[in-house]
Amino acid sequence: MNKETLLKKLEEDMRGDKSLSLQESNLVFGEGDADSPVLFIGEAPGLTENTQKRPFVGRGGQLLNSMVQSISWKREDVYITNIVKRRPPDNRDPLPEEIAVYRPYLKKQIEIINPKVIVTLGRFSMNYFLPNAKISKDQSKVFRIGNRLIVPIYHPAAALRSTQVMNEFKASFQKLPKIVEKADEMLAKSKSKLKTS
Repeated sequence: MNKETLLKKLEEDMRGDKSLSLQESNLVFGEGDADSPVLFIGEAPGLTENTQKRPFVGRGGQLLNSMVQSISWKREDVYITNIVKRRPPDNRDPLPEEIAVYRPYLKKQIEIINPKVIVTLGRFSMNYFLPNAKISKDQSKVFRIGNRLIVPIYHPAAALRSTQVMNEFKASFQKLPKIVEKADEMLAKSKSKLKTS
């Protein structure tokens, strides 16, 4: 089975799994190129995402799109998803138990896509992979977990609320093409933290 078929099956499995929390919201599984070397992961869908059943389509998503374009990529050429696949009420932060219940599905989704680089958007997504990391200190650094690079970046919604965060967010994005280009070389190194700038 190809990646698209495997992802479709995983999405159907999630739709049928009534034990998953936040059942009152729509499933927002993810979208993009399943063969992309880059996977963007946010925290959870918001109101617009819940309505359209697509990740990152609100104001934060528009910023994400423009940043992707600013480095000469296209949204449809990367894959975008969230750690929690349904919207928490009132756009609150996802709870630890919600993150935990969606974890097996995200794990499987990552295995199918098999990206070289995972760009985490915001602290919840970052802490899923790097529990002790701090977004203000560790954003734009490159970490290695297994055979993947993890690059934490601020969430687009946070960038929209602060000029300083926006500037750092933009600077972090400009580093992504080089990180992806050098991913194989970086993965050949044995250190867990590969670079600090």
